[in-house]
Amino acid sequence: MIQSKFISNMIAPIALVISAPAAAHLSDAEQVMVETVETGFEDDVLLLEKLVNQNSGTHNHEGVKAVADMLVPEFEALGFEVEWIDQSHVGRAGHLFARHDGKKGGTRMLLIAHLDTVFEPDSPFQTFEREGNRAIGPGVEDDKGGIVVILSALRAMKAAGTLEDANIVVAITGDEEDAGDPLDQARADLLKAGEWADVALGFESLSIVDGIDYGVVARRSSNTWQLTTTGKTGHSSGIFAEGQGYGAIYEMARILDAFRRELPEENLTYNVGLMVGGTPAQMTEDGLSASASGKSNIIPPTAMATGDLRTISQEQSERIAAAMRAIVDQNLAGTDAEIVFEFRYPPMSPTDGNRELLAALNEINADMGLEQMDEFPPSRRGAADISFVAPVVEAALAGMGPNGRLGHAPGENVDLTSFTRQAQRAAILMSRLASD
Repeated sequence: MIQSKFISNMIAPIALVISAPAAAHLSDAEQVMVETVETGFEDDVLLLEKLVNQNSGTHNHEGVKAVADMLVPEFEALGFEVEWIDQSHVGRAGHLFARHDGKKGGTRMLLIAHLDTVFEPDSPFQTFEREGNRAIGPGVEDDKGGIVVILSALRAMKAAGTLEDANIVVAITGDEEDAGDPLDQARADLLKAGEWADVALGFESLSIVDGIDYGVVARRSSNTWQLTTTGKTGHSSGIFAEGQGYGAIYEMARILDAFRRELPEENLTYNVGLMVGGTPAQMTEDGLSASASGKSNIIPPTAMATGDLRTISQEQSERIAAAMRAIVDQNLAGTDAEIVFEFRYPPMSPTDGNRELLAALNEINADMGLEQMDEFPPSRRGAADISFVAPVVEAALAGMGPNGRLGHAPGENVDLTSFTRQAQRAAILMSRLASD
């Protein structure tokens, strides 16, 4: 178990806190943070509206940069040194990084969010609307809401005097929804920040089920695969015959059915998103569309399928990929097959350090009079930028942003009341980490 100074010092009294919640309390500085977040609520909503009304679809480079420009004075006012990191070499706009140097030897914290959204300028969903405590708009939850939570928490720390000692890098990427290529270059700056940090906090959406908040100590990977099968074409009357074989589509069916029967296990999924077969059959290079023709009396020589592979650990990724390759190699007569993997977003595995960090957050929940947060099932969370740094930090926690609904779809909306407790939690957590 990881017993680093900043985590072990924080969680030592947790058993007492849980057994005697009446004794839980906030320090004077923490009470200032709670009150500062509450009084700044409407200003936070105004900032959210401003950010959301600027389109920043991943491929709208000017829009992504415009959102970054809006944020520069917000961070500079808090004493951060801000840097725009151009990403034109990977076909993307860039990243906004903000650094605050605190006490020497203190816990180094990396806060992660993103500027871009899935809604490009041609989307009909473009503007911010407010209906009471719910806000509606592109990126209002994912992830402009997360950026606002970060700023709200940092302002609260500033007001309470705890920001001064904090060592923080805020990494706000500009291409989380569709990362630049090559990926290792697109995430090089984020990984460098992760290697510097002790703790990483991801400010995408808070997970809530039946009104109960959950902590996110793990997220699964996001990888893709493409399967191609080939066979001998000919008249259908010869199908299955010696010398003719089974054709490409039967080979494809064999492989996919074997995947379905032989591979299932906990926290593993592998979807087939697109499949095509015929005489001929073609798939575009990006794997997003395909075309085919054929006749019922012709044995098809080609079939292709593409899908994803989501895993909870690197070990699981490697083991399942090997098992899939082994299945692919067991060809039917007269056929051949090849599977190619693209490993993109790594898994954020559930580690002892991550769980200790959630325990520290639950101590804060007790002090605030909030319910304890259980671990959210990783099978219900997708990949995120925090996954790139999770293997190199001592502890990581995701789901620190606001809670919303309909993410990535027209009508995306967010519960504004969740901003308050998320910013308060984050401010107190970072302050306690900074004090160790």
